[in-house]
Amino acid sequence: MNADLHYLDGLEGPSMAELAEIEAEMPLIEAEVEWLDAQITVLTVGFNEVTRQMVRRARRERLRAACTVLAARAARPRRYATSPDRAA
Repeated sequence: MNADLHYLDGLEGPSMAELAEIEAEMPLIEAEVEWLDAQITVLTVGFNEVTRQMVRRARRERLRAACTVLAARAARPRRYATSPDRAA
């Protein structure tokens, strides 16, 4: 192992279940980024009809992605601190 990465010794990466959760939330993360980009555009160039449309589109996409993620979360069984993939 690279000597510069010695501080990573003994650390485990995320479990497959955690990676799946992250992957399931990517649409929401991407929608949030688009929403922030729309807000930044409004602040930097002003609020005209094009930016209004961009903001409305980003807001709709963000809400759609949030609904998808929340529905996926509701469909999954709950995990508790004592579940096997959370065991120390």
